[in-house]
Amino acid sequence: MTLLWKLLRRHLSVVQLGGFTLANLVGATIVLTALQLYADLRPILTQPDSFLKGDYLILSKKISTLRTLGLGSSDFTQAELRELETCPSVQGIGAFTPANYRIEGSIRAGGMGMSTLLFFESVPDRFLDIRSEAWTFSPGERTIPIIIPRNYLNLYNYGFAKSQGLPQISEGIFKKVSLNLDLSGNGLSERFTGHIVGLSNRLNTILVPESFLTWSNQRFGSGRPGAPSRVIVETDGSAPEALYDYIAQQGYEIEGDRQDAGTTARFVRLGTGAIVTVGLLISALSFFILLLSIFLLLQRNSRKLENLLLLGYTPARVARPYQLLTAGLNLFVLLVALAATLLIRQGYLPLLETLTEEYHPGGVGLSLAAGAALALILTLLNGAAIRRKVNRLWKRA
Repeated sequence: MTLLWKLLRRHLSVVQLGGFTLANLVGATIVLTALQLYADLRPILTQPDSFLKGDYLILSKKISTLRTLGLGSSDFTQAELRELETCPSVQGIGAFTPANYRIEGSIRAGGMGMSTLLFFESVPDRFLDIRSEAWTFSPGERTIPIIIPRNYLNLYNYGFAKSQGLPQISEGIFKKVSLNLDLSGNGLSERFTGHIVGLSNRLNTILVPESFLTWSNQRFGSGRPGAPSRVIVETDGSAPEALYDYIAQQGYEIEGDRQDAGTTARFVRLGTGAIVTVGLLISALSFFILLLSIFLLLQRNSRKLENLLLLGYTPARVARPYQLLTAGLNLFVLLVALAATLLIRQGYLPLLETLTEEYHPGGVGLSLAAGAALALILTLLNGAAIRRKVNRLWKRA
């Protein structure tokens, strides 16, 4: 083995091996950093209200002058809903069900009281961006769980409270507020307590559980479900232009800026894929650089290696020093790339912590596994190519 290592060092090109190490290090660092960033973003992206989890469009019909005069309806028909559900990229639709009875809400705090008329709506639970164990209702209960749009709290804090000299309210305190809700209809009048269980970024309405709205509509309202005037559409973003063209042709309106959010989400996905692809291409380039360097070493020492094979050295023994060299270089690159990835991670984690409350970053298991797999694959491929080259020398000898 000592003789083989002497032959290896004799024609070893530091420049070529340095080029491989640098290229492989850059490629591996890009790949591992992209994967680690994905792992750390995953707790944010998988939240129910994440715009990257899927596009949710809230559609309604335009209110024309004729509809204002009662000549036409702003409700969706069953045929329109079925046609909408068959559009490209649509994964599901849900209807907003309104309460058809009178609701009066009041609150008392600090010796002051306020009351106003309210409205309730419900949507299927799969379209909610809030998950709470309290989101249930059974007949006989006197507490109603409620989801309020987040912009309601923002309007109070940054608009009404500042202009009136009132204290601003944090989200935690806002969730502790209880509302007195007086429901009336069908000759009945009952008081309930409303408990805010979450603030929605997706749905701009006052939401209650479907089970409560079904029960209360039967008790205080007509009990007959009417045609929906608003629907929420879940899409996968695979054919956005075709869907938006259909929505425009039908004269539907999209509430909020979900179309812009869907475009942003697609750019983020494309950007992440492009970064990983560039890293893999650089790693592939480094693989060929190292392979070329080893082949040049073998070519320069081909006559001496042939003599060693004739003296009884096996092809596996002759190839082993070159295989160990590639394995050592790949291990070195893996360790340095992991260290660089962890340093970069320490730089972006404080930024991610500002994006959401109670943020918990992902682990480093994905990066470790991917780095080890990448190094192993490159080592095996280099080892197989070296062994094949030595076998050719052995057959020629």
